[in-house]
Amino acid sequence: MIRKNRFNRFVIVIFSVLIILSFLSVMGWANEEESNGSYGLWSLVPPILAIILCIILREALISLLIAVLVGATILHNGNLWSGLGKTANILVAQVADSWNASIILFFFLVGGLMGMIFFSGGGQGFLESISKKAHNAKMAQIFSWLGGIIIFIDDYANSAFIGNLFRPLSDKYHISREKLSYIVDSTAAPVSSIFLISTWIGYQVGLIGESLPAGIEVSPYFLWLQSIPYSFYSILAIIMVGIIAYTGRDFGPMLKAEYRARTTHELWAKDARPLAGTSDLKIAQKASPKAINLWLPILLLVVLSFYFMWASGGGSSAESFSQAISDADAMFSILLATLISFFVAMVMYLGQRIASVAEIMDSFLNGARMMVYATLILISAWAIKGVCDELGTAPYIVNALAGVLSPLILPILTFIISAFIAICTGTSWGTMGIVVPIVIPLGVSVGVSLPLVISSVLTGAVMGDHCSPISDTTVMSSTFAGSDHIDHVRTQFPYALTAALIAVICYLLAGFGIPVIVVLVIGVVLLYFLVYILSSISAKQLGITFPLEKAVSSKK
Repeated sequence: MIRKNRFNRFVIVIFSVLIILSFLSVMGWANEEESNGSYGLWSLVPPILAIILCIILREALISLLIAVLVGATILHNGNLWSGLGKTANILVAQVADSWNASIILFFFLVGGLMGMIFFSGGGQGFLESISKKAHNAKMAQIFSWLGGIIIFIDDYANSAFIGNLFRPLSDKYHISREKLSYIVDSTAAPVSSIFLISTWIGYQVGLIGESLPAGIEVSPYFLWLQSIPYSFYSILAIIMVGIIAYTGRDFGPMLKAEYRARTTHELWAKDARPLAGTSDLKIAQKASPKAINLWLPILLLVVLSFYFMWASGGGSSAESFSQAISDADAMFSILLATLISFFVAMVMYLGQRIASVAEIMDSFLNGARMMVYATLILISAWAIKGVCDELGTAPYIVNALAGVLSPLILPILTFIISAFIAICTGTSWGTMGIVVPIVIPLGVSVGVSLPLVISSVLTGAVMGDHCSPISDTTVMSSTFAGSDHIDHVRTQFPYALTAALIAVICYLLAGFGIPVIVVLVIGVVLLYFLVYILSSISAKQLGITFPLEKAVSSKK
């Protein structure tokens, strides 16, 4: 019945899209490009269509490809045949891009490395060692949360490390994959975007420096440092994970997912399509559960990532370690570290006589194979961004809303605009690159504190990227946590929206001149009570009592 309903929805959606494409083809006026390089309201069609289709079809790949096709057809005056050719060119361009190619290769290398680690018994060894301290679902979530904060150097690396490292522990205590992917996602970009040493610093500081009007004599790095306490969404999103993990209180779709996992031990919904998992992975017959088989390759991966980023950013010739990390070629450094970790793991496992070279390589291929579907989604998400860039989606949104200005409203409006652009385009960095050069001069002209208005762009972009179904980091979180992508987005969105709501209140309070430390305390208190209230309402609606362990026992 589920498959039949999904097929019917798919037919209806495809039929509707064909009507839209036919309409574009007949009317032929979608190409009326405006003077500012935007296609006006037409520029909103691809991203909004992608999001709607993801919700209706619960299938990310076909939804993204249809949206890319529609956007390409708009670019070609409604000509469907030319749109098909444009779609193919855009997809090829995304794969050919050196940065994107590095991410794709990183995906397969990390997947393969995790397949080898699982094959060696490393996952089982780690699970046995950490289970002595993480002896229940609450501690498993807290350990995952703390691990996500510790791996602050890069959001991509964070997703890969935390998702793969804590997935066995999460599974042991029947934590839903939706919950694990939420923890992974909420400790990736929100953490990397505000820590003093990360791959984000150079980009953010560079944007600030390029956008400062003439006559403003202040260090861009100093402005960025001052903006960190005002990054309300990023801070609250991180704290919210800790609150939920410690209290065990969930709400909305996440509560349903957690209750399902605890009572039925089904880590996914019945119709879910996890982007990755360990179901196809095997353990060697001669494997022994040694935690070092997991820790050493992972630790080497982290340490070497730091080292290569430091070296590629100038090394000892740089002004400081932070500056070197800021100027690093992050993706290449992480890719190189992953490659070395792969060879080290191979030597380790051969030295222990766990299996032959051919058998270990088979385990590598089994792990890499898990990444195929996720990689296709990632490429399609990049293609959506490419279409939106050509249509001028982001500039249109900014220009349409730029007229509503006041010193009190500007940070709030900027936060909302940045979040909306990032949701539609699936990129936080792209959003920052568009909005920062516009907002900083506006902030100077209306007399708003620059750290306040800068933070509203940076953390607003993180918020939108955090919950966008076409974001690469959202896809990565689903992938490495082994979750169905749409289920991850659907269950995480109410949590992201809750933190965003409190962030808006915090910006309002900060606009009245209240000290930022007081604002943060108020924000955290409000967040705690809002989580408590929403979880109580959801539990009452579902007939569930907290803690969930009590509800599970009563059901049994």
